[in-house]
Amino acid sequence: MTSIQASRGRRRRSTEAILLSARRARVLFAGIAALGIATSPARAQGYPFSQRGSVSQMVAHTEIALEYGRPVARGRALFGQLVPWDSVWHPGADSATRISFTRPVRIEGQEVKAGEYSIWLVPRANRPWTIILSRQAHTFHKPYPGSASDAYRFDVSPETGAHMESLAFYFPSVLRAEAVLRMHWGQTIVPLRIIAPYQPSGG
Repeated sequence: MTSIQASRGRRRRSTEAILLSARRARVLFAGIAALGIATSPARAQGYPFSQRGSVSQMVAHTEIALEYGRPVARGRALFGQLVPWDSVWHPGADSATRISFTRPVRIEGQEVKAGEYSIWLVPRANRPWTIILSRQAHTFHKPYPGSASDAYRFDVSPETGAHMESLAFYFPSVLRAEAVLRMHWGQTIVPLRIIAPYQPSGG
């Protein structure tokens, strides 16, 4: 073999090695890209669909507090479709919505003892809705604990308002010992009228 032939052989082997390395690099980069595509949705799914929220309000000398999950409408038809009429439904997500009162109150004219309760609803198409306070305060949003655990039921008429994308509980009105608590999702508002009559001794 001449020196020229040997030199050509070395160049050919060197070129083949470079091409092989390039092919390996392309395969490696393609694998990394595919892995990135596969894991991106997983990272996005790491965020809960229904974020947790809370609200608290002093009404006279009584504190009222709620903790709840906030489901999102996402363009869906809500009441009468996603949420069927005439069935017990939980207004929230994940752990059941919990309401607490530091002192006794009156809700829609009924005496309610201090303590913690979970909230449930029975939506209806053409009649007042029923709000249920259950003694099973620390529970999941499904299934409904059952009527044996009901502490109180209130019938209220829903209202219509501006669209609320994520379900919300809030107090639009607080005046002395009286307040209104709203559950608001989509264009549907369910109000609860609350009176906190407690007065400190000598007050």
